[in-house]
Amino acid sequence: MKRMILLFILLLSCNGVYNSTNDVIYIARTEPIRPYKQLIYGIGMVEGELDTLAYNRLEQATGYFQIRPIRLNDYNKRTGKHYKMKDLYDYNISEEIFLYYATCIGFDLETIAKNWNGSGPKTITYWKKVKQYL
Repeated sequence: MKRMILLFILLLSCNGVYNSTNDVIYIARTEPIRPYKQLIYGIGMVEGELDTLAYNRLEQATGYFQIRPIRLNDYNKRTGKHYKMKDLYDYNISEEIFLYYATCIGFDLETIAKNWNGSGPKTITYWKKVKQYL
């Protein structure tokens, strides 16, 4: 009996705490924002038809983004990482490197694509190929 009285008192005292209105905020789970998603796809198509195991013997370019040794060395130097060329077959590592350079440039997809490809007039042709997939 004492327990029931105690429970009744507790329920009465909590009356002001519980709010039965619909003033509730729900936080929905959303997908992460990927501003370079289409560009990644376009570059992947142009570089190696989305093949994470692609290798260009002439340029020693490796993986989905066809990363050359000079770019990998630059990335490692800038970030303190110690990736090897064989690591570039791992899509996540290759994407990490690509995104590092893309974010250094900004959000202009054309500029990012041209810089990824190199420099000079061939970058115009490269951009046209990538743009087909955007």
